[in-house]
Amino acid sequence: MKLIVTLAGDGEIAVEVRMEKETDFSIQLARFRSFQLRRFDRERRAWILPREKSVLNALVVLFQDSEIRFSQGLQNEFPELRERSVYDDGNEITSSHRRLLFELQQRGYSRQTIRTYLSQVDRFIRYCRSLDHEPTLPFLSQYNVYLLGQNKSHAYVNQAISAILFYLRHVEGHSVSETIARPKKESKLPVVLSRNEVLRLLEAVANLKHRAILSLVYSAGLHVGEVVRLRNEDIDPERKTLHIRQSKGRKDRYTVLSDAAYEVVRSYRGSGMADDSPWLFPGQDNRGHLSERTVQKVFEQAARNAKLAKKASVHTLRHCFATHLLEGGNDIRYIQQLLGHQSMRTTQRYTHVSVKNISQIRSSLD
Repeated sequence: MKLIVTLAGDGEIAVEVRMEKETDFSIQLARFRSFQLRRFDRERRAWILPREKSVLNALVVLFQDSEIRFSQGLQNEFPELRERSVYDDGNEITSSHRRLLFELQQRGYSRQTIRTYLSQVDRFIRYCRSLDHEPTLPFLSQYNVYLLGQNKSHAYVNQAISAILFYLRHVEGHSVSETIARPKKESKLPVVLSRNEVLRLLEAVANLKHRAILSLVYSAGLHVGEVVRLRNEDIDPERKTLHIRQSKGRKDRYTVLSDAAYEVVRSYRGSGMADDSPWLFPGQDNRGHLSERTVQKVFEQAARNAKLAKKASVHTLRHCFATHLLEGGNDIRYIQQLLGHQSMRTTQRYTHVSVKNISQIRSSLD
């Protein structure tokens, strides 16, 4: 099997697969399914993936048994692609990554988690090899300190430790107990926009499809991955609910369908932009759904147009949904269910950003 990887469109790469035998097709399909943000372009006969370093790393790891050719444009943008030797260090790394992929898949890990674990383990292996050592448990604490020294967030470091411990236990067969010191979990409060700022943001979106997407994200408290995967049958205007299927933690849930958001969605549907597609928000080919990166770009442009001063992302709208409901006097237990939080502690952080009670306090200066 051979892969030809080239630049494609804004922020994307095209991966053309040249198969040498029939069995290559099932292998190809299984591996590309590990990429959450993917679509197949029938005209180009190529897989379209986000143009990100983590995606390129995962691609190299997953297809270590194949010949991969990167275009000159990609090599100019990512110079490390010119030095493929770091990924071609013998059969040991190749077989290890294959076993890691198998162990993750058979345990039902999500595609995003698989991608993340493969990348984290690959970085750890490269770090150990740069010191002329094998990737073993004694070097994990040293690697922990190295990552913190690179100003990586505590959440990133904890994720790396979890991935490496999984690798050492289930691939290398080490008897590993959870004795590795982990950095203390950071307590950060989410950025929240006021209701006026949210309305200003939505009014700054001229495209009807894009406005419908952001309206649903805010009014229903959706993850970006949830809104792009909505199907037409998931909307129930009679019961005023949205059916969210197999979201984080592989769980279904129902959340609220706002009248105002539904009016925007109904206008969008009436425009014929989503005809002949099972997806509420289809991508360019009308077969796959819209990519998460596209929604992120839509939000970023809307935030610029609305001249928001706060540093916000599309996920901020989910924070706004929870905080505004809490400030409106809604029971936090219902908010927990709508958000799909397993633990009440996760939902309770919104009590720290709610200004319902703070705004009633008169400052001593006033």
